[in-house]
Amino acid sequence: MTMSSGDDRLAWVAGFRSGVISPYEEIKLAEPRGFRDQTVRQPLLMAGGGERVRVRLTNRYGRAPLTIGAARVALRAAGGGIVPETEREVRFGGAAEVTIPAGGEIVADPAELAVAAGTHLMLSLYLPGETEPATYSHQPMEVAYVVPGDQAGAPDLPGAEQVPARFYVSGVDVHAPRGTAIAVAFGDSWFEGVGTTMSADRRSVDALNARLERGWVVNQGIAGNRLLVDEVGEHALARLERDALTVPGATHVLVNLGINDLGLPGMAGLPPATAGDLIGGFTELAGRVRAAGLTVLAATIGPFGGAIYPGISTPEGLAARREVNDWIRTGGAFDAVFDVAEAVADPGKPDFIRPGFDSGDGMHLNDAGARAMAGAVDLAHLKL
Repeated sequence: MTMSSGDDRLAWVAGFRSGVISPYEEIKLAEPRGFRDQTVRQPLLMAGGGERVRVRLTNRYGRAPLTIGAARVALRAAGGGIVPETEREVRFGGAAEVTIPAGGEIVADPAELAVAAGTHLMLSLYLPGETEPATYSHQPMEVAYVVPGDQAGAPDLPGAEQVPARFYVSGVDVHAPRGTAIAVAFGDSWFEGVGTTMSADRRSVDALNARLERGWVVNQGIAGNRLLVDEVGEHALARLERDALTVPGATHVLVNLGINDLGLPGMAGLPPATAGDLIGGFTELAGRVRAAGLTVLAATIGPFGGAIYPGISTPEGLAARREVNDWIRTGGAFDAVFDVAEAVADPGKPDFIRPGFDSGDGMHLNDAGARAMAGAVDLAHLKL
């Protein structure tokens, strides 16, 4: 039976999320860019589905207003193509065009398109004017398709430029059965998927969703993100409210952070965060999640002893990792722990990723490693 759009058995919950960063940050893992009289089409892998969709667009880090000349959604065909009969116009307060102020975000009107978990929703945005560098997701393990002019409704985009980033979108809500439980994967590249196959369905979060019988997990990983310090994205304690606690339908928060606090400072010749610093940050984070009435699960910090990047792997950072992991396992700050470090470490060299799980850079997981990470979560603690 299809439920009507006004059915009180339905509620808006997060079906897709994308952690965004500023294009003006000093450290960049991908080059930012702007647009002028171009259409940007982006596949969004839906963690969960519903009767209708509601797109969220963001100009959070923009320094000037952003005009969206047209927006459309559809189900994906092959590559940058769409299934034409599923195409729907996205409107904003009834209007086809909208201007988002600098620093602003907007929730579009509902679009009458049913989507299922595990399918790609294609979002096409026509950007008529010259934009500044875009608020973006820099390592989504997916590509955006960029073409000249207004081609938001085109069935296919032959010859499109393919850009490995995601622009101006922070999420999609779905109209799903009331009471649908949502977990938020809140963390860094080990959630966002760096090191996995470039298809956006091989990440640890996707592997975890494949294990669930009800509810789902939306991905708020940002590669390079830290618990304590702004650098690649706002630090986790600063973005916690926006990216986790206020996500519609959220009941659980899964945390995977700390590796960048311990490794990235070394690239600039600086000392890593101390174990005490991280324990203090994790304690605050856990307390805030619990105070919001949500359940918090934490991952132990994964091994990075074999990192190929200069300055990342230091004796001080690895020693702090071991100390913090002992505290995560035994300190009682979290409702549950998933021991990622144990699941993916080389048994003979526990500061290193197991060879069959290493993406090749000594710091990130391949597809098999991502599945092992997902397998470390005890579903009895998730209870979606």
